[in-house]
Amino acid sequence: MTSDMTGPKSRSKRVTLIDVARKSGFSPSTVSIVLSDAPLSRYVAAKTKERIRKTAQALGYRPDVFARSLRSRRSHSIGVLVFDISDPFCVLILRGIEKTLQSTSFLPILMDANHERKQFEGYLELLMERRVEGLIVVANWLFDEGGLLEGLKDQHMPTVVVGRDVSEKNIGSVIVDNEAGGYLAIKHLYDLGHRQIAVIRGPRMLSDSNRRWSGIQRFAAEQGFTLDEGLVRELPGAIDPISGFEGGAQLTEDLLRSRQKFTAMVAFDDLTALGAIRALAGAGRRAPNDCSIIGFDDVPLAALSTPGITTIRQPMEEMGSAATTRLLEALRESGETKEVSTDLELLPPTLVLRDSTSSLA
Repeated sequence: MTSDMTGPKSRSKRVTLIDVARKSGFSPSTVSIVLSDAPLSRYVAAKTKERIRKTAQALGYRPDVFARSLRSRRSHSIGVLVFDISDPFCVLILRGIEKTLQSTSFLPILMDANHERKQFEGYLELLMERRVEGLIVVANWLFDEGGLLEGLKDQHMPTVVVGRDVSEKNIGSVIVDNEAGGYLAIKHLYDLGHRQIAVIRGPRMLSDSNRRWSGIQRFAAEQGFTLDEGLVRELPGAIDPISGFEGGAQLTEDLLRSRQKFTAMVAFDDLTALGAIRALAGAGRRAPNDCSIIGFDDVPLAALSTPGITTIRQPMEEMGSAATTRLLEALRESGETKEVSTDLELLPPTLVLRDSTSSLA
């Protein structure tokens, strides 16, 4: 009975450096140098390294990350602060962040502010208290920086924001080239023969919306093509990520009530496009037969809807990866940090063809 009780205890005992040293026959300091891959390890014989590592593996030794962080004064953690994880825009960005960190010693600590400013501020303070070495903020189109990130530079906290341009506030930013995306969207409809094109813009205060609109206008100017102002609508300020769906439906209903003819539509994003398709269906019309519709983002729902949404793809996974790479470059092995570039990094959009657009009959 006694042996049964002591057996599990001995098996559950944590294997230490001392255990590895005793079993391998080398001093604890040599074992520590080898297993921590310290600079001095280059002076240790290859056979010695091999024996120590095999012994550690056989014993099931695992490094004490907490103790190591205390010694090095590094947490080897990166804060990932998401404004609203329910926003489909965020999912692929998080995947890009996670994939890029897989091959590193850094652990992401994910916090979801749930679209609450106070919660965002609280989590930001908590991450600072946990001594994360860098911060990635995933900001959707409802995110209002409004001073939330001010002071991070003074605290020498390397920070990159994905999804919003805050480079004017000296914060590194990674976004899609929205102007190029707007240009691609209307060009696609124009090339299909459409000239009576409705546009549902994003909220006026949103820089992404203004840049996409600039791209649309630039293409129209190049072609000598006049956009009908009566076919342009604008989403109101929103309170949650799915409000674009409701706004798209309501503004499409408004366009239909105006009795102005349109054969195609550029929607602000994929959810707006889905709302527009719902409104058309309610009026007995279908996309693309009665109206071709193109969205923006390429969220997972765009491929699953009926019809599938032709859209301008934001390279969201690549954006997450680019932001993470940018942050990692600012974290030196020595523990010293350098400033993250505050330049705006623009990634190119691409056209994704599905079933919601077709040539004008």
